[in-house]
Amino acid sequence: MSLKVEPRRRRSLWKNLTGSKMLLLMCVPAIAFFLVFNYAPLPGIWIAFTNFNYRDGIFGSPFVGLKNFEFLIKSGQLWLLTRNTILYNLAFIVLGNILAIAFAVMLNEIRLKYFKKITQSIMFLPYFISVVLVGVIAFNLLNYDSGALNAVIEGAGGEPVKVYSTPGAWPGIITAVHLWQSTGYGTIVYFAAIMGIDRVLFEAAAIDGANAWQRIRFVILPSLKPIFVILLLFALGGIMHGNFGLFWNLVGNNAALFQTTDIIETSVYRMVMSQNNFTTSTAVGLYQSLFGFVIVITANWIVRRVNPDNALF
Repeated sequence: MSLKVEPRRRRSLWKNLTGSKMLLLMCVPAIAFFLVFNYAPLPGIWIAFTNFNYRDGIFGSPFVGLKNFEFLIKSGQLWLLTRNTILYNLAFIVLGNILAIAFAVMLNEIRLKYFKKITQSIMFLPYFISVVLVGVIAFNLLNYDSGALNAVIEGAGGEPVKVYSTPGAWPGIITAVHLWQSTGYGTIVYFAAIMGIDRVLFEAAAIDGANAWQRIRFVILPSLKPIFVILLLFALGGIMHGNFGLFWNLVGNNAALFQTTDIIETSVYRMVMSQNNFTTSTAVGLYQSLFGFVIVITANWIVRRVNPDNALF
């Protein structure tokens, strides 16, 4: 029985592939991207288990097992990097989604068409501003000698603040800058989802006498749940990957702030660029990928148990 079914399945798969040539052609750039930048470098993971040197190469360098990971754990650096990366990303995910949903709902309640379009454009604009420029703006606002913040404080008779020597101030600064840049994009995503809600639901709510808040609570928010879960799972998949450009351009190589601003990406960058430490940086990168994989699998399993329709797989 199985021998007869298997060829039929193969023919069906081949028929589906040959019948979707244009779709496959459109997928070629994405497939090539992942093959070149995600799968081709995979053998380099072996560096994390060796004492790498250029003379012997990746597979000829002495094998040291888990010593590179042991060094990271004993030094305490791995815990610091993991804590900072996860806490920052949790703040970005939670606050970002709350603000994006709130602004999307408010945009939906605006009745003036042109004002709505102008508002969307203004909110979306920061997403396109380079993080290099954001870093320059932040420095001109916050630096001790000539920053606009200290100029205002001194003008009011206060003492200037050394922001770039105050580690405790930077979690709030980095989170605020990230939200300023990304909330507009998230708002457009949720606003598009609201526009896709069946208008019949709104008409039924109006007939039942629902006010604006009741429409938001019982129609809009439940309808946004599937897109929220999908975006949340995608975000959790990257919870171990920080926004390197944002952190590096805001903080740079300021060691005084590493305790509260150092994340995995910035640490790996310094290891490679200043110390040529490929073994430790590869070990950190492997740990980062495995940890993120476990998180997204676990989150998807929980979602599938609660509501299978919203799970990714």
